[in-house]
Amino acid sequence: MNLIIRALAKPHDHLHSVIAARSQSFLKKDSRQAGMTNYVVLLVNLVFTGPEKNLIRPRPVSRKKYPIFCNSCNGFTLLELLISLVMIGVIAIIITGAMRLGIRAVNTGERKIDHLERTRASFNIIDSQIQSQIPLIFEENGEKKYYFQGDRESLQFSTNYSLWGGQKGYVMVRYKVESDETGKQFLAVSENIIGTNSNREARLFSSVDAIHFEYFFKDPTEEKGKWVDKWTDTANIPEKVNLHLIYGEKDTPMIIPMRASGSFSQTSSTPTTGK
Repeated sequence: MNLIIRALAKPHDHLHSVIAARSQSFLKKDSRQAGMTNYVVLLVNLVFTGPEKNLIRPRPVSRKKYPIFCNSCNGFTLLELLISLVMIGVIAIIITGAMRLGIRAVNTGERKIDHLERTRASFNIIDSQIQSQIPLIFEENGEKKYYFQGDRESLQFSTNYSLWGGQKGYVMVRYKVESDETGKQFLAVSENIIGTNSNREARLFSSVDAIHFEYFFKDPTEEKGKWVDKWTDTANIPEKVNLHLIYGEKDTPMIIPMRASGSFSQTSSTPTTGK
């Protein structure tokens, strides 16, 4: 304490050096007197004011602070959880819609393929039967007539190509336009072996808006022929048959030539049978 009193009695300009030197020596003597060091520093700061008061200060104790909101903390907030749920719901809706669209496209494609295959097979059957037509005749009331009959919605003729048996004898074929429960039209085909009562039926084409036949008629006195809706000449066979398939506003005609056509005199080499 005597050192402190003496230091206070000296001029102010020597205070800094005196206090610093005495304090350092005092600390080196005995570490147990560390508490007195802080007391000395506090006393000096109380006595002197001005720039000199900040020359010697006790070392502040550092304390670690923890913020209330920390970005590195684990877990989710309620807002983040709600946003995640909404995003998962949106993704699920998109995936479900894409799957439904894909399934619908596959089903539509399969229906179109089935329709095209059925149409192609029906065209092949009609073309084979009409081109294999044989001009068989029968006699009615002393008058010879062909089995061939045709109008706008039906066609009947004899052929050696059977829908079920292939080329295995003569059969009588009849096509008739009919409608289903939806209003769409199809072509019903029936055939039976000539001279028997057996009859088989099938359905060609499907979901057609309209079906009708036309026949090419050419008068011997005319240079050009014309298409007619009904064949009335029982002594002749038309040169061509035109099958019309109408889908909406699109008309798909199918012209099939008759290999055996003409009058009785032109087809006299063809075998004849009775009705």
